Amino acid sequence: MKILATGMSGPIGSAVLPELISAGHSVTRMVRRPAASADELAWDPLQAIPPEQVSGYDAVIHLAGETIVGRWTAAKKKRIRDSRVLGTQHLCQALARAPQKPRCLIAASATGYYGDRGAEALDETSAPGNNFLAGVCREWEAATTPLRDAAVRVVNLRFGVVLSPRGGALPKMLPAFRMGVGGRVGSGAQYWSWVSIADITGAVLHALHREELRGPVNAVAPTPVTNLEFTRVLGSVLRRPTLLPMPAFAVRAAFGQMGDELLLASARVLPSKLQSSGYEFRDPELGGALENLLRK
Repeated sequence: MKILATGMSGPIGSAVLPELISAGHSVTRMVRRPAASADELAWDPLQAIPPEQVSGYDAVIHLAGETIVGRWTAAKKKRIRDSRVLGTQHLCQALARAPQKPRCLIAASATGYYGDRGAEALDETSAPGNNFLAGVCREWEAATTPLRDAAVRVVNLRFGVVLSPRGGALPKMLPAFRMGVGGRVGSGAQYWSWVSIADITGAVLHALHREELRGPVNAVAPTPVTNLEFTRVLGSVLRRPTLLPMPAFAVRAAFGQMGDELLLASARVLPSKLQSSGYEFRDPELGGALENLLRK
């Protein structure tokens, strides 16, 4: 396939890109700098895109967005929202008006859509939450409407906590855990819906070819765990004790609103549509996933 892709320099995109190429696809990367080669296309996510520039592709994979890691000042929150919502709006408006439209769009979203839901089992039919991240995710997914209206198949992959050795949460946790000073966060009762980077790339390629997949699709492992269980398993894989908890007040003092919505919030999310479409997880269990990631 001839694929147009954004966000290929990020921790998810940098894993997806070589998988696409090894599968025989031709990939043009949209980059936020002057294009340096024939397989790059310069763009500014905050600006409108000429439809002719994005015409003639079989599929589009859209992963671009400001990192959510860092203290959420008003300026940071604006960048988080605008990079996702405006970037997606501009891209989808251009694709919808392109002389040759793509057959499908695989667009990133997040399980932050569900907000803080305790132990409630959540699938793609569950209602959205009401915090900042949930609001961003609702707008982010709604920004793909122009392409849906143009009869293009759209898949909104709601990523969970992505486990990768090269980005995301895991590398930030490892130093403390390797020194034996890691522990649960807050009460530890909150659910973390995790997914390995191998299954993120697998889900993206699966979504490209499964016509029945449309709309929101939870990209999470089938075995969400509590933070306490995550802590125990990570300590076991590293063969280190996990006896030093980080109390909720310390999380809030260190990270502010980000700590509340990313570390202390609970979302027990299930990959119902992925499983029903026949996707076979490479890392269905947390212990095996961490072994694969950390023992290479």
